This record gives sequence, C-alpha cells and structure tokens, in this order.
Amino acid sequence: MSDELRVIALRGLPELAQGDDLGGLLAEAAGRVGGLAEGDVVVVAQKAVSKVEGRIVVLADVTPSERARELAGPDGDPRHVEVILRESRAVVRARPPLVIAETRHGFVCASAGVDASNANGPDTLVLLPLDPDRSAALLRERIRELTGIGPGVVVSDSFGRAWRQGTTDVALGVAGLVALRDLRGARDAAGYELRSTQIAVADEIAGAAELVMGKTAGIPAAIVRGIDVAGDGSGADLVMPRERDLFRG
Repeated sequence: MSDELRVIALRGLPELAQGDDLGGLLAEAAGRVGGLAEGDVVVVAQKAVSKVEGRIVVLADVTPSERARELAGPDGDPRHVEVILRESRAVVRARPPLVIAETRHGFVCASAGVDASNANGPDTLVLLPLDPDRSAALLRERIRELTGIGPGVVVSDSFGRAWRQGTTDVALGVAGLVALRDLRGARDAAGYELRSTQIAVADEIAGAAELVMGKTAGIPAAIVRGIDVAGDGSGADLVMPRERDLFRG
C-alpha cells in the first residue's frame, strides 16, 4: 500500500439507458483523465448499473396490494411501497411510509434500495441490480477488453446505518479486489492478538469515491488509486450472517 491515496472523478458520462455500453463509457472516461493504472479500482454508482440493465419501474404500471396501502400510510405512495415489497425478502421495520427491508441479496436497507432520485423521469423508480457481483465482474471484463487493464470494480450505493446519523456509500457488488480483510490472528503494534477485527475494505473504497461523485453532481463513477487490494472478494462477503446479527436476533 502506498502512502498516498487518490480519488479521481470520471466526468462526462451521458444520461444512461437500457443496453448502453457502460464498460465502454467508463473506459472512455478513464482515458480522459490519463487512463487506468494497474491496481486501480473503478467505483460506479448502482443507479448507473441498474439503468443499463433495465432495472426500472414506471409507477403507472404498478397496482398496489392492501399490504402496500397499509405500509404507505396517509403520506406515502402505495405503488412505490408495492415495488419495495416485490423487491424484498422480508420487512424488517416499518414506520409508514418508511420501510426497512431485507432484499433478496440479503442487504438490509431503506426501501429495499428502491429509489426515485436520479431516475429517468417522474414517477419512475430505479431498482438494485439483480446480481451486483455479476454486474461488477462484467464491467471489469469489458474495461479489460478495451484498455488491457482489469481494474477492481465496486458497484456502490448509499446506505443508512442503524447506529449512526447520515448515509455513506457501501459496496453492493465487487470484482477483482478483496471485499473484507480478515485480521483475526494478526497482532497490533503492542503485540495484542486481534480476535474479531475484519475491515470492510470495499465499503471504505466506496465511501472514498462518493466524496467526488456526490449525490447531485451527476458523476456516477470514480477511480480510487494507491491501495493494494487485488483479490477475488464479493459483495456477498459483506452481508452480515443472520446468526451474528444482534439487531434482529
């Protein structure tokens, strides 16, 4: 690992639609900032991936269930809640119209990741990719095909945390890098043996990239450079096993 970390915004990507060559667009954007280097990690916002994969729902096409109407309450849109329910494995907590759900991937997050922000129009929702790890792997291979360099790729999204205010970006999909660094059994500078320390490396990278991507700047991707994290991790590595989840018992 170097003593310096760089985070480089990838600007100039167009508004994305289903079928667009996102890997090609990322390669072009990287070329405009000097190209990729060995060891780079490309972080791309989940919404960019979802759009090119066609993970879009138009609310006019949604008929809400009674459960959706109940969870929407007087202030929510039951059609929006119906989409959340369809994307959920289970509802973890609800305070209408807010729904915290476990997605089919195992992520626990607000609205099962279903979001109207940065969508392609009014009354349109963007869903999470069906398989974020596969999405990351396909982008990595496309970038390698075009540039000769296979960077690590992180598909990121914003999550809240049960014990902290505010959101931060985390890794949903990972390819070509370690997602979770296990330090159990290692010793710190004082000689103490670490018993439970695991570092969410991919989440840290996603959070660093978000500092230049932002939520309103229209920058859906960034390069993180200067960190040695090559490996074969996955976003699934970061999901808390149910037997260790103290919040849900």
